[in-house]
Amino acid sequence: MEERLKKIKAFVFDVDGVFTDGGILATADGDLFRVFDSKDSFGLRMAYMKGYPVGVITGGVSESIRKRFRTCAVPEENIYLGSRAKIEDFEHFCNKYSLKADEVMYFGDDLPDIPVMVACGCGACPCDAVDEVKAVADYISPRPGGKGFVREALEMVMKLQGKWELDVEDYKSKF
Repeated sequence: MEERLKKIKAFVFDVDGVFTDGGILATADGDLFRVFDSKDSFGLRMAYMKGYPVGVITGGVSESIRKRFRTCAVPEENIYLGSRAKIEDFEHFCNKYSLKADEVMYFGDDLPDIPVMVACGCGACPCDAVDEVKAVADYISPRPGGKGFVREALEMVMKLQGKWELDVEDYKSKF
């Protein structure tokens, strides 16, 4: 596993059940609300500051998703909303950055994530992922979705690669 993680050059994420606990609040007007863990978001910012390409592939279509990830420096064109064939969006992301699939870590928790989990270099899931995802995951976190799972896995990879150190001036200049 360690050798596999040393090869990781980029991160791609599902949203619901990964950055959130999967719960969604819906208003009568149709607005959808999600709760994100700030530590997960900071981990994402650290990945950006260390030069990792980052992408989001979700079946969700809410503009609030796009806005949330833009605050974490995910480029607009790397936010795939309404994805129904995540493997196609994953391949587009890899091609854009000239990455091999085995150089990307993917974070997922449910059935639509399985094709990408199988194709990527390291598939990570939270402990509350569905059983079918756990069966194909390379890494199952002890944390549930929306409760630090993303941060924990990002930190693990960046520490292994010697890249987990905050440069306060860089942080101030980018955020």
